[in-house]
Amino acid sequence: MLTIKQITEDTDKVIRGLEKKHFANAKETIAKVLELNDQRRSAQNQLDKNLSEVNSTSKAIGALMKEGKKEEAEAAKARVAEIKEISKELQATMDKAAEDMQNLLYTIPNVPYESVPEGFGAEDNVVEKMGGMETELPKDALPHWELAKKYDLIDFDLGVKITGAGFPVYKGKGARLQRALINFFLDEARAAGYEEIMPPFIVNRSSMIGTGQLPKFEEDAFRLATKVSEEDYYLIPTAEVPVTNMYRNEIL
Repeated sequence: MLTIKQITEDTDKVIRGLEKKHFANAKETIAKVLELNDQRRSAQNQLDKNLSEVNSTSKAIGALMKEGKKEEAEAAKARVAEIKEISKELQATMDKAAEDMQNLLYTIPNVPYESVPEGFGAEDNVVEKMGGMETELPKDALPHWELAKKYDLIDFDLGVKITGAGFPVYKGKGARLQRALINFFLDEARAAGYEEIMPPFIVNRSSMIGTGQLPKFEEDAFRLATKVSEEDYYLIPTAEVPVTNMYRNEIL
């Protein structure tokens, strides 16, 4: 997520980056972020001034009472009460501006690196480099979904019956291949020095926000309906979500 510091210090650069990604209403959205930030800062500044006045006035009340200046002391008390009421409204304004700004920032994507070319589709992609041997498929090569059906490796229809679209059932050699690939890559990663972990497949809302899944992909996420807790729980879309959130709110 873009930081407010990044947006305020490099506003034009951020807008250019968002426009390169064809983010709709980039200028208007960034302008709204800056406006909300100004509201938040203005309210915060006034709150700080009010707090300073309350502290100094409160100290003066005791001195006035000792000097027998009751009327002036009562006027000072009234002023403190007035400032506190005004501060409640300012606090509400500041909190609302901060919340609205944060929610808006969640919807803004990161900007691309400056060297990334602008494009409208796959045909605009630029090949930076290639390595290894490029496989040449025969003319009668079958796509993976036809191969899976031909050799009875994956049953898509059965997955739909059991759960729904996007949940295939791996069968026979297909299931064995899936399991073997998982073990192979985990073993290779461990041999390369990585630590193997098994995180939860269910995460809370903060974790989904932490990796940018929410609120952008809220409608595509699988949310769990539970009476166990008022917390929102979601099925993870990729291992990125729980693994990345192991270090959420930490500085490495």
